[in-house]
Amino acid sequence: MQCVILAGGIGSRMWPETQTVPKTLLPVQGRPFASWQLQWLASAGIDSVVYCIGYLGHEVAAYVGNGDQWGLDVSYVDEGEALRGTAGALRLALDQERLAEDFLVLYGDSWLRVDPVAVLRHLRAGAEPALMTVFENSERWDTSNVVFDGRRVVRYEKGLIERPTEMRWIDYGLTAFRRHVIAERVVPDQVQDMAPLLTALADEAMLAGYEVTERFYEVGSFGGRRELEQYLSVMLGEVSPSER
Repeated sequence: MQCVILAGGIGSRMWPETQTVPKTLLPVQGRPFASWQLQWLASAGIDSVVYCIGYLGHEVAAYVGNGDQWGLDVSYVDEGEALRGTAGALRLALDQERLAEDFLVLYGDSWLRVDPVAVLRHLRAGAEPALMTVFENSERWDTSNVVFDGRRVVRYEKGLIERPTEMRWIDYGLTAFRRHVIAERVVPDQVQDMAPLLTALADEAMLAGYEVTERFYEVGSFGGRRELEQYLSVMLGEVSPSER
């Protein structure tokens, strides 16, 4: 049960904090955000994590280490200063033989309320080579970009000025792939993002969907982090100290 965490970006929206601290290590409720993420993954049953790092990546590796603190096996793929985009980072992980036969992809600034193991099992149970978690957003939290028919992502388009009325869902931020998709569709040593890959898979009826009913949170903006800290304050207030 493997999850790849994309944590190589510079986090410009969180400057000046991210000038010295990588976004995934920004403090949230007194703890580096990565600690929250890794605890969530481990408690769900994920046992392997691959960090794709770049900007201030040495800080991530120094803090997370080999993952023992969370009961995880953690390894790293370092893009250095030449960031390759989200799909390019996955291709580098493939070329360095770090990817399992199937795996999850999570952004290093996302806090999601979904069972990651259930998502990976859903991919394994289906015929499609990739899966996108989706949330019926209806323009509440961000711009909706997905048409979902209850089983598959029928259409995925980012940046549309005029969107069809049935485009009510949004990419929730947790994706699953079979490894061969990256090998066959992502060119080595080039800058590439996941969005065009996912758009093409949706157009070819090859992108499964997994609907989530709880909103997402993130620490990639100051407002987003405030919302997450408010949510965690409520959540922690409902949990006794011995259960934390």
